Amino acid sequence: MKLKVKKIDYSAGGLLVCVLNDKDAETMDIHANDRVYLHEGKKDGIAVVDINYGNVIKEGEIGLFVDVVDYLNLKTKYINVSLAKKLDSLWYIKKKLEGEKLKKDELNEIVKDIVENRLNEAERTYFVAGCFSNGLNKKETYHLTNAIVNHGSKLNIKSKIILDKHSTGGVAGNRATMIAVPIIAAAGYTIPKTSSRAITSASGTSDTMEVLAKVAFPIKKIENIVKKLNGCLVWGGGVDLASADDKLIKIRRPLSLDPEGLLLASIMAKKFAVGATHVLIDLPYGLGTKFANEKEAKKLKTKFVKLGKMLGMKVRVIISDGSDPVGNGIGPALEARDVVKVLRNDEGPLDLKEKGIYLAAMMLEMVGVKKAKKKARDILESGKAYERFKKIVEMQEGNIPDKIKDIKIGKFKRDYYAKKTGKIHGIDNKKLAKVCRIAGAPVDKGAGVYLEIKTHENVEKGQKLFTVYSNNKKRLDYAFDLCKEEKFIYQ
Repeated sequence: MKLKVKKIDYSAGGLLVCVLNDKDAETMDIHANDRVYLHEGKKDGIAVVDINYGNVIKEGEIGLFVDVVDYLNLKTKYINVSLAKKLDSLWYIKKKLEGEKLKKDELNEIVKDIVENRLNEAERTYFVAGCFSNGLNKKETYHLTNAIVNHGSKLNIKSKIILDKHSTGGVAGNRATMIAVPIIAAAGYTIPKTSSRAITSASGTSDTMEVLAKVAFPIKKIENIVKKLNGCLVWGGGVDLASADDKLIKIRRPLSLDPEGLLLASIMAKKFAVGATHVLIDLPYGLGTKFANEKEAKKLKTKFVKLGKMLGMKVRVIISDGSDPVGNGIGPALEARDVVKVLRNDEGPLDLKEKGIYLAAMMLEMVGVKKAKKKARDILESGKAYERFKKIVEMQEGNIPDKIKDIKIGKFKRDYYAKKTGKIHGIDNKKLAKVCRIAGAPVDKGAGVYLEIKTHENVEKGQKLFTVYSNNKKRLDYAFDLCKEEKFIYQ
């Protein structure tokens, strides 16, 4: 049936949704939540149906959400509509829920429908639930990784050796990537680093980098930056790399569901998509991270290495103690100050400096560099890493102020002092992140917490432990009240 297009200025978050008049739906024997095949010109799509029983959508019309209009690049006033057959991917999701193993073609079909927004949130959730309950074996994980890569864009960088790294996260202030990348690039090796934004933390690498430069670029621009400077620090979500994984992460996040197979495929697909030949995986364990203890982290170590081998990548996995924040600043601008200080050799946090050197050394060792830690340290302390970082920032259309104080932090602040003399026994990463987010981070780039102490240090009563920053006074008050109610420093 040919229907007149009525554009609806609503978005379903990427899902393709259309609205039919109840009389047209009855004529075509279409019901709510059925799928219809939409065809116009050279492009077609499959959309989920909603039914209108009033006059918003008249007989002979079809309401199309903006997602559909954009997807089809719709120019005409009419579109052909017909009932679509049930998606094969739904049968495969059902198989997974029932505990069966999925084949290469079946996983490929699921990923294809996720990327093309044919599966709604509930259906994607069933797939994640099936993977969580019944797991993915080695072959399934391999095929899922390939499917995610094949249904997204890839970087085309002509280099025999391409390095990359990933951390499973949870450690507050850990911006060691921003130290390691310019060291590697200055050493003459290629490292196209795509990173994430914060979801539950105070800042992601991209949020912190964005204080100094732009992080969202088209693929060709990223390739050009890497070609000239060996490295970049960009936002992975700004390009269509492993887009199916981004959609699955949105489903996994609310319930903190990290099925092992999905976690492996998620990380390795993004490394495969940038053409990485050598990958360093950091698995921090401790309070607030993905792994409660070292034993849990070790379970995944060999699986990363084996999957990497299947994909033609050399993978090295390090397991690190992530129970303590890294650096002093927690929050985009505060972390950016720490990073610049370390790169300038300007009395930056020692733990951040050492973590950056360590990660760079591990990657250099992977490609056969002798005395890798000394080389990494020399590149940093000679200023070569900072010079490379400055050039990366410039090519990403940014600027590093001459004075650290010109990296703007929150204009409102409140100090927190020790209530008694004693020892710092621990710092809760998760609670610390919560305080920073209530203060406004990462949206408010200047919001966050600056720590004056580290675990195991002795403190005196009345000594300043930390300062909370925000550009919003009410948010600052809320965050400071939370510090008193839910202490993130254990003394």
